[in-house]
Amino acid sequence: MYRHLTETRIRYGETDQMGYVYYGNYALFFEIGRVECMRSLGISYKWLEQQGVHMPVLELHCKYLHPARYDDLIRIETRITDSPTSRIRFEYRIMNETGTLLTEGATTLAFLSAETGKPLRAPQALRNVLAPFFP
Repeated sequence: MYRHLTETRIRYGETDQMGYVYYGNYALFFEIGRVECMRSLGISYKWLEQQGVHMPVLELHCKYLHPARYDDLIRIETRITDSPTSRIRFEYRIMNETGTLLTEGATTLAFLSAETGKPLRAPQALRNVLAPFFP
């Protein structure tokens, strides 16, 4: 398993009339965690696109446990729990400053050829950097 932590602060525009983070914004928080997780491995989405690889989301799961509120500093824990194949799954845990678990979720993304739209095997560079975490 590979694990990465990212922090971000809740902005006013991300909240609803009740002062809670609007539920749809959690998909954006998952994306922040996912992009920074990949970047921590030395693989950016920009680089993948330059290699002709797209990564559409196939599935999104989210379980809301407690609300995040305006100005909260949240920690997004992103985990890759399995070696990527033609797909990659990310699991997320979002916590507030006190360590309270706010949200759990997961996304599954596919690797597709930008040219043909057909599935690809995970790029070798990504498989190489993740190999030590999946012996």
